Amino acid sequence: MRLANGDYALLFRDGGVEVRRDGKLLYYNRRPMFVTVKTAFAVNEFYDKPYDDVAADDGRMVASGVLTVPSGSAFSFTDIYESAGAGFKVSRIVKVLKAADDLGFSTKISFVAAESDNPRDYYCFAPGVWYKQNEFAPDTAIGKDLDCEYFWRMETCYALPVFALQHIASGETVALSRWAADVTMPSTDILRAENHTDPKCTTGAIGMSKPESRTLNYMYYGFPVRKPIGTKVDGLSIDYVYPGCDGELPARNRFLGLDYRGKTKSFRRINHPVAAGFEQRYAVGVQFGRYDSFQRMMRDNWRIVYSRLRDSLFEVDNERHFHNCMNVLARYTRKYGDAYGLPFAAQLPHMDISTVSFQFGFVGQQPGIGYLLLRYGDMTNDPVTREKGEGIIDFWVRTAMTESGLPHMCYNPNIRGFEPYPHYLRMLADGVEAILDAYRYMRGKGEERRDWLEFCRKTADWLVRVQNEDGSYFRAYNTDGSVRMDSKANTPSVIRFLVQFHLATGEEPYRNAALKAGEWAYEHNYRNLEYRGGTCDNLDIQDKEAGIYSLFGFLALYDLTGDGKWLEAAAGAADYTETWTYAWSFPVRTPWPKHPFNKYRISGQSIITIGGGADVYMAACSYTYYRLFLLTGDEHYLDFAEFLHKNTRQSTDVDGSIGYAMPGIGHESGNFTSQTLESHYHWLPWCTFVQAEPILRLYDTFGVYEIADAQRLSPEERARRNRVYAGLAESLSIGGKKRES
Repeated sequence: MRLANGDYALLFRDGGVEVRRDGKLLYYNRRPMFVTVKTAFAVNEFYDKPYDDVAADDGRMVASGVLTVPSGSAFSFTDIYESAGAGFKVSRIVKVLKAADDLGFSTKISFVAAESDNPRDYYCFAPGVWYKQNEFAPDTAIGKDLDCEYFWRMETCYALPVFALQHIASGETVALSRWAADVTMPSTDILRAENHTDPKCTTGAIGMSKPESRTLNYMYYGFPVRKPIGTKVDGLSIDYVYPGCDGELPARNRFLGLDYRGKTKSFRRINHPVAAGFEQRYAVGVQFGRYDSFQRMMRDNWRIVYSRLRDSLFEVDNERHFHNCMNVLARYTRKYGDAYGLPFAAQLPHMDISTVSFQFGFVGQQPGIGYLLLRYGDMTNDPVTREKGEGIIDFWVRTAMTESGLPHMCYNPNIRGFEPYPHYLRMLADGVEAILDAYRYMRGKGEERRDWLEFCRKTADWLVRVQNEDGSYFRAYNTDGSVRMDSKANTPSVIRFLVQFHLATGEEPYRNAALKAGEWAYEHNYRNLEYRGGTCDNLDIQDKEAGIYSLFGFLALYDLTGDGKWLEAAAGAADYTETWTYAWSFPVRTPWPKHPFNKYRISGQSIITIGGGADVYMAACSYTYYRLFLLTGDEHYLDFAEFLHKNTRQSTDVDGSIGYAMPGIGHESGNFTSQTLESHYHWLPWCTFVQAEPILRLYDTFGVYEIADAQRLSPEERARRNRVYAGLAESLSIGGKKRES
């Protein structure tokens, strides 16, 4: 019996299932009925069996049987296989027919890889969790230690619930995904533990495994307790486990002062009760394909699941939201001594200021906010707001530059001095680009702020001077310009600034430096997926903000040169970066009565780093993805741009109904993978900046606040407006004079 979709066919024989392409065996499962039981000893034992019966039914295959484990507990399985969309759908019902003294159970849908059973022969993709072989992940991340037996993570950890396994040599790929975004709330009176039972849990786990025929339980202090079982293991498999598990994960040894010196790990299991009549019902999508690159594989499998599970668009008035955000920034900007700025952090819901410190970029975004306030003051004819914006820019220009050409990064008005903070390349880029934007704006109004331009020139000259021979820069420097952190992965951060400084001056060294940096970034960030270290307060690990700044840099080079190579790289960076965004949603409870997640959903939040929480920094990209759509014609980028422009607002009090101090205020970040929000429950300046800034860019370019309104312009008008550098150089001064065409 056979079921086909495209080049791939499922064959059912001897109670098992095979996956073939052109007759070649790629994947199989000889014993698809699989159950793990939590025994009376709270030890997890697994058992499997072929189907008892397989029958064709109206273009579908219905497979069924009963699996009885040694304790006497019995489980009936009914699996329905059907061709659906770009692959197959497997729908499963498991019913407890007889309950012995087992304490819990889980089941899984699996496919064993026929080409190799060595995890090192494969690349993996799990959105926001695993890329290739997780070379740039933290040491405690799943996949970092490929000598583990189990590589499962709760699907709520994934930006979309999909896991793909790609054989490196052949390119053959299999992906498993949750079929529908129908996760419900687990029991709220149960704390997740190492091995607990929750009848309400409807969350699965996705990953791969190659277990030994032994039980595996990690005690709370990290060492394994095992015994042999008779169940045969065929090899390496891709798995959907229901309900979910987290593990095996490398863990920090919390007991170094004790005798135990072993390699600690964790493995957290959730079980359903072994109670007669209890049923599991779940479904997965299965996609197969052959790809010549990880990049293409990642993109296609993300988009397949995105098209099925993308959350509905959040209803928000972005014009109103922009004004709300700007009112927040204006209200909380004040003069501290001789310095204009915003507090570093304030606790919600009342904006109780907890720290006052000004940061050049990154989470502080002081010059960026200064530029926005300058613009907003003029837009609303509000001289006070304009003064605050101009005051912020003036303060940094007047005080922050050092002899080396590197601005200081953090100012503390309490000590009236700068804090000893590394000169992060990414933070440098944020601040100096914003000051250049402010200069360009003022110049366009006929107000020459030569001191602002010269501030930028000193940093631009420093960037030209210290650029490595291969075009790269280092992640962070000391105040004297010496190297502080020698990773080069942040090189794209300064590309857009160098491009725009070249356009502001007409001088070739800055253009050349931008192109050299682009060449390095093309080979390493784009082609090797070395997107790491973009968040200054994390280790040099894989993250989304490195992808964001690569996207900005590559697109700037395309705007400058028209060379399709840079558009290709920009699209590649965009494809990678969007996979960090929660495009689906599931219920999350919060500990606070006043929080947006009590009313709105979590879609639009984005994972910060591998192993980190989630925030709304992807809001910075809505305008850029829209521009990418106009340049490529790829409708997916239009959809995703609209999704970012709407759904990233869901952690914000958009209309005052949440009860925060002002509309436009939102929380900084949190972790909700357990479906209970863990957060500092505070606001930082970037939370508001990152939502207002792309709205202003959209308004400047297309004259509207909504992407849907930009789409109402004629294609010719959109294309004309999208040439963002057209005429820019001609409108700016060189040496105090207009540049000649």
